[in-house]
Amino acid sequence: MNPPLAECVSVTRTFGPLVAVDHVDLQVSPGEVVGLLGANGAGKTTVIRMLLGLLRVSAGKVRLFGQPPSRLTRQRIGYVPQGLGLYDDLTVAQNLEFTRAVFGPAGSGPAGSGGAPAGLPAPLRPFADTAVGELPLGIARRVAFTQALAHHPDLLILDEPTSGVDPLARARLWETIQDTAEAGAGVIVTTHYMEEAEECTRLVVMAAGKVVAEGTSAGIVGERRTVVVDSADWAAALRLIEAAGLRATLTGTTLRVPTATAAAVQRALAAVPGDAAVPGNGAESVPARVHEEAATLEERFFELAAVPS
Repeated sequence: MNPPLAECVSVTRTFGPLVAVDHVDLQVSPGEVVGLLGANGAGKTTVIRMLLGLLRVSAGKVRLFGQPPSRLTRQRIGYVPQGLGLYDDLTVAQNLEFTRAVFGPAGSGPAGSGGAPAGLPAPLRPFADTAVGELPLGIARRVAFTQALAHHPDLLILDEPTSGVDPLARARLWETIQDTAEAGAGVIVTTHYMEEAEECTRLVVMAAGKVVAEGTSAGIVGERRTVVVDSADWAAALRLIEAAGLRATLTGTTLRVPTATAAAVQRALAAVPGDAAVPGNGAESVPARVHEEAATLEERFFELAAVPS
């Protein structure tokens, strides 16, 4: 049986007294897209930097293609960091020429007209002679993807690859991610977008440096339920729910209360005089329909991300 493309075994990383990554286990196999989720500071980027060999582990083991990270394993990886990893003062064509010089000619093909590589996707060809620093962010991210994939990597590592781009550009970038996985490469991707997380084969959720959940989107949500409140006076309903110490989110004119029971929400909406949860001196109650629905991945994520260290 072939080893995983990437593997962390009880990996820990400390910075002085700070434990940034705490006994994390992670595996990525060919053809799968593994989503690494977590709030800012959860340890996602630190895990990626250890996989790339940019940071040493404090404890545990990291393996790429069955070996410790090295220059040889790096040649089989495509990487798109949050900062894109492009040279702003070089043109698109020059950035790709640099990639060919570093990784070799695999997949680059001969130069086309105007100095643009023949393998440059059609939407990027008009920008071949434009400095990367002058490109719109969505186009620059496509250039970063093209550069990361130019040498046909076996493992693609993406750190917030669609941050700051419009929905259409995000959809196109995710088409590239799925095509890469279908061609046999493994993909690790961090994202804050739950709709993107739904596209992943498997998810690993981190909080306070630890893995707090792992599995498919459906498996992580499991049997979790969310209380849903429909009321003509949603503003008053929201005021009462929050006054009772419950957290609610507004979707249109519908309130969702993911961490409470229906009975608790109904009590909040039927507040009586003298109830300390009710602001002001008068009685207040709000007629509403209260029922339960399956929780969303986003609701489950926020529940997991709140797990204390």
